[in-house]
Amino acid sequence: MAQQINEHGQPVGAAIEEWVACPRPPQTPLLGTFAEVLPLSAETHGDDLFAAFGTDPSGAMWTYMPSGPFFDRQVFGDFLRQCEASTDPLFYVIINNTTGRAEGFASFLRIEPTVGVIEVGYIAMSPLLQKTRVATEAMYLMMAHVFDDLGYRRYEWKCDNLNGPSKKAARRLGFAYDGMFPQATIYKGRNRDTAWFSVLDKDWPAIQSGFQTWLNPENFDDDGLQKSALVTRGI
Repeated sequence: MAQQINEHGQPVGAAIEEWVACPRPPQTPLLGTFAEVLPLSAETHGDDLFAAFGTDPSGAMWTYMPSGPFFDRQVFGDFLRQCEASTDPLFYVIINNTTGRAEGFASFLRIEPTVGVIEVGYIAMSPLLQKTRVATEAMYLMMAHVFDDLGYRRYEWKCDNLNGPSKKAARRLGFAYDGMFPQATIYKGRNRDTAWFSVLDKDWPAIQSGFQTWLNPENFDDDGLQKSALVTRGI
């Protein structure tokens, strides 16, 4: 955006012409080739999710999450009911189209329709989803929904600065690193320095093209292994 000067000779942000607030994300399914992203239902998806997360018996996958791990089905059910009732974060389950089961969840949060900013977070990928095309397509479906369907200007990803895999995933998915906020919060009795990442609407067409190329079924062999890596920003 071109730099503008106001009547006092001061630099100001570029004018946003005819801006209209974005809608809040509706509770509608997002359907892909390998994955579906559906509104979370504690009753419908609880058993699948508990079984999927149970494939990590150590509970290590919850280290950088504000909740968990969950080893008790009733406690987990209570947690899911809280998730289902929440509107921000707004939770969705990730369905593996091959198994038909819910194997993880993610959410839209810090939803700011008036300025067109939204975050993806509270992402819990069970070991069944980690490093799979199902997980990648789920993240693509949510990003495409934000930009193509809802018209947001900025899509954010934040994580504990010590969470190396999350930072690596953000960059792979096309998020640009915005910086680190020290002592941003406290969770599980620990300090969290937060790393911020984002995708802007102007970046989306090129990133979307990279996703679509990678997600083409012809990019995978008979075992579901990629032939070419995902390229979003040339990284």
